[in-house]
Amino acid sequence: MRILLVASAFNSLTQRVHAELRDRGHTVAVELALPGHDLAEAVRRHAPQLVLAPMLKTAIPREVWSAHTCLIVHPGPVGDRGPSSLDWAIHEEADRWGVTVLQADEEMDAGDVWASTTCRVPPVSKSDLYRGEIADAALEAVLCAVDRFAAGTHRPLAQDAAARAGATPRVRPYLDQSVRRIDWAEDSTRTVVRKLRAADSQPGVLDELLGSEWYLHGGHPDSGLRGRPGDLLATRNGAICRATTDGAVWIPELRARRRPGGPATFRLPAAQALGDRLPALPELALPPLPEAGDATWTDIHYREDGYVGLLSFSFPGGAMSTAQCRRLLDAYREACTRPTAVLVLGGRRDFFSNGIHLNVIEAADDPGAESWANINAIDDLVEAVLTTTDRLVVSAIGGNAAAGGVMLALAADEVWCRSGAVLNPHYRLMGLYGSEYWTYTLPRRVGGPTAERLTREALPVSSAGALRLGLVDRVVDCGPQDFTARTGALAARLAALPATASRIAAKKTALDGRGEAPAAFRERELARMRRTFQDPDAPYHALRRAFVRKETPHRTPPHLAPVTGTAQHGVPSDAGDWYQEG
Repeated sequence: MRILLVASAFNSLTQRVHAELRDRGHTVAVELALPGHDLAEAVRRHAPQLVLAPMLKTAIPREVWSAHTCLIVHPGPVGDRGPSSLDWAIHEEADRWGVTVLQADEEMDAGDVWASTTCRVPPVSKSDLYRGEIADAALEAVLCAVDRFAAGTHRPLAQDAAARAGATPRVRPYLDQSVRRIDWAEDSTRTVVRKLRAADSQPGVLDELLGSEWYLHGGHPDSGLRGRPGDLLATRNGAICRATTDGAVWIPELRARRRPGGPATFRLPAAQALGDRLPALPELALPPLPEAGDATWTDIHYREDGYVGLLSFSFPGGAMSTAQCRRLLDAYREACTRPTAVLVLGGRRDFFSNGIHLNVIEAADDPGAESWANINAIDDLVEAVLTTTDRLVVSAIGGNAAAGGVMLALAADEVWCRSGAVLNPHYRLMGLYGSEYWTYTLPRRVGGPTAERLTREALPVSSAGALRLGLVDRVVDCGPQDFTARTGALAARLAALPATASRIAAKKTALDGRGEAPAAFRERELARMRRTFQDPDAPYHALRRAFVRKETPHRTPPHLAPVTGTAQHGVPSDAGDWYQEG
């Protein structure tokens, strides 16, 4: 079936819908709903059998929905209406939520229901929830609705009928800053964390700090620190800790409020954003292998279970700055001194990695020099994984991964991927050739022609597609909240296998016995990257600025044009997009 995806951005959910529909043999094209563009004319040009909107912030014109069946994915249960559905779910501490696929109509979110499903709401941020439980529920509902439409016999349920079944329509207003505001003199840690989670990653919570206005992004409780409510207490790895009435919260990132007529602002590590405004505070560093529990926050965590070491990390938005790469490398080297047979890298829910930190690079005095430092730092980490010969290393991808983050995962002996993850193994949409030893590892896994196609066409790949390609070795079919436990159990089983010892013994000779040394691949990759970073006219610099500042594209990118063929072995014949979300 010819399906046109209409979206405000090619975000994580749109990518997943795109990849999984193509996995099922549908011909899928994408059209971005952009200001000043005639969506009706674009739909006529595509001539779809079905229009599907996974993430749309504007209404579909009457001219379109009156001529085509248009299905809208709403991140709320049947009867829920409004633009801040997930925000309200977290703000009101709902324990279950849902996704509804409804038909576009005159009134927003009021059309007939084609499919719906429910999901748990764990205590995580909005963006994590959206990419996790909500995305899983959305795919279930979307696939059901598409099958029902294709069958041609299904009659969608009117919302008034759904109301009679117990789903009373509820129109919720936009959740604005007057509701999100933190009262530091009155709010508990739980309340502050809830407000921060409901605003992540957009729009953030507007607050005043050190004489300026900032949007706060991310929030993690700390039960051990105390201070006068609202005061800054400490820093840790770029995050700041602020006192509440009964404890404290760690805030990893800040975004300056945009001045009237000023340039767009973007998120940065909180301490870096504050710069010289930040008073002298204690840096509460943790050991290279932190084993902190729920009492405090850390973005790198290690635990050991028998002969299995699990080194997990969780950086905001999946981006890895020079400093973050170096800290993770230190932790990795320390983990390699432990008496384990299997080391799991990753394993948390949400993003695995999206590669270098474009926001930190953009804020640097010399973005080209910081780009160079960042790519070398992540290359050093990949090299350490690639050259580990005294144990098996498993990359456990619990969420999405892109660019250098995918290539980091490929350095391991085995790559495990949660069933809901989306991989973007390419660089060119940011104007980069790429590094992270990808010219060594990617062809070894998928073959030269497929590696060239993946990096050239720049398309999203589903977990099932990645398994068919050989990009990953195992798909772990579970919810986001269960991924850590499932990978731990699988790693324990791997460590206990008799063949594991012989595989470890064989690694030392295998690395040196496959022709050209990996270092030569890195050297060639970095030679091309250096030229790009040092050239002020290279497209990378303009593309980076536009990406970081979330500039609206002037048109739907050409690589999202209509396809001319169906997917073969999990690789669509058209291109996707990389949208580093979070």
